[in-house]
Amino acid sequence: MEDEIEARTITQLAWRFIPFLILCYFVAYLDRVNVGFAKLTMDPDLKLSETAFGFGAGVFFLSYFLFEVPSNVILDKVGARIWIARILFSWGVVSGAMAFIPRIAQATGLSAEYVFYSLRFLLGLAEAGFFPGIIFFLTLWFPAAYRARSVGYFMATIPLSAAAGSPVSAALLGLDGAAGLRGWQWLFIVEAMPSILLAFVAYFYLTDRPADARWLPEERRRWLQRRLIAEDARREPVSPASVLASLYDYRVLALSLVYFGAVACGYGLSFWLPTIVKGFGLSIAMTGWVTAIPYVVGFGGMVWWGRRSDHRGERTIHLAVAQALAAVGIGGSAFLADPAMKMIALTIGAFGLFASQSIFWTLPTAFLAGAAAAPGIAAINSIGNLAGFFGPFVIGWIKDATGGFALGLVTIAACPIIALVIALALGHDQRLERAPEAAE
Repeated sequence: MEDEIEARTITQLAWRFIPFLILCYFVAYLDRVNVGFAKLTMDPDLKLSETAFGFGAGVFFLSYFLFEVPSNVILDKVGARIWIARILFSWGVVSGAMAFIPRIAQATGLSAEYVFYSLRFLLGLAEAGFFPGIIFFLTLWFPAAYRARSVGYFMATIPLSAAAGSPVSAALLGLDGAAGLRGWQWLFIVEAMPSILLAFVAYFYLTDRPADARWLPEERRRWLQRRLIAEDARREPVSPASVLASLYDYRVLALSLVYFGAVACGYGLSFWLPTIVKGFGLSIAMTGWVTAIPYVVGFGGMVWWGRRSDHRGERTIHLAVAQALAAVGIGGSAFLADPAMKMIALTIGAFGLFASQSIFWTLPTAFLAGAAAAPGIAAINSIGNLAGFFGPFVIGWIKDATGGFALGLVTIAACPIIALVIALALGHDQRLERAPEAAE
């Protein structure tokens, strides 16, 4: 009977939340990285160098870093429903404003380059807290044994949005001249609208905590609350005791470095992959389709590897294997001149890169509890996402200096290797993720 209640509860939760969260993160990630496609026609209009574009793409993560922890603490206080709706609305407005950089520059007297930097900085402020807020939200609803797959389904949106968004973004660039706007301007306008609409849906659809879930049958709600309370009680002795303690806990800092490695590699690839692929001599439309290939494979890797980790009850080796594949694939692509072989290597790297991320977030959520959970998760994400500045910028800087992408790809491929070593050294107590015994 207990097993049946558990199965039905988890199924109902998954169908209630995961599809909607996937949709939200789809538009979030698209609005964050669509600047990579806009670059294909935007640079001449804004007169951006490769280094300037890399800096502007990455400055998003500096403001994201500054507001990440405060945002997640506020979410814990006011609830996901209100705060996630606010995040969706504000980043939609800022992302849409990217289309009007030339007009804003003319009105303010600033250069287009500095307006580009400013809007990317504001976009980071607006979106800060969304991803760690959702990770924290999932810990409030899903027991530990189901966390890798629930996080994996949610985070599979990253490769899914890149795979589906690449052809869409390429097609929007084809609207060049419509209503007097350039194609890259239409790209920002059209792709900003869904997040503004979803803000209103999130406010009415999300439920803050299981105690508020009137849509969940009473026996399932009681089972879920008992299970989550018991798991939280098990974590409390090993968890940091306060918000401040969570920010300097050695495990939080170590996992921040592990995540830094994955993010540096991931965003370095995401922002520059369209440019690399277009360098094969392809049209913009074909660039969109070919760019989607690594992300389609990455989507499958994230879902399958997360489910495999949950079923086997093992985290560290799964994470290490995925990080090794990311390093070998992306680093190896730097030494391949043939376009087909380079894409195969990049696809292997994308598989490892995305597969590692669904596993990674089971590690901090296994020991963070109570008041430390929201700020601890946000601290890991904010420090790790500083690599979102490092990855794109270092590739742009190296390309300006050397004229090619090879050294930049090798540099970002080294990051998952460093992350792998730290993750293995840190280890993971799998007992913290097992279902509590009846006595507990």
